[in-house]
Amino acid sequence: MDTNSKAVISVSRRGRYQHHPLALKLAVVERTLRPGASVARIAREHGINANQVFLWRKRYREGTLGESTAALLPIIRVPDVSAGQRHDPLNDATGAGSLLMESGTLRLHIAGRPDPETLRRVLAALRQS
Repeated sequence: MDTNSKAVISVSRRGRYQHHPLALKLAVVERTLRPGASVARIAREHGINANQVFLWRKRYREGTLGESTAALLPIIRVPDVSAGQRHDPLNDATGAGSLLMESGTLRLHIAGRPDPETLRRVLAALRQS
């Protein structure tokens, strides 16, 4: 009978959090989205916990992967002018109006009342570009 009489003491401390670059996160997530890809195998190849990769995939689908700081964009309120009358969207209960956002060469004009979820996704995509 083979016995080990030596006590094995293992002291493991959790290290500091790793902050992976956005490019690595995107590359890993995109590899896992290919048909037949194994999330566990790809995570192991990169030394990343598979649960972390699943979280990145969830955030990727939501459009929130890589968001760390809030970016402020200049917003210009553009009143609608119809039939020669000025329209103030802030004083209108219907919320109709326009929103113009400019950042560098990017210009986004939204007319009317957009769906909040659609607007959130558009702004998230603009932040990543």
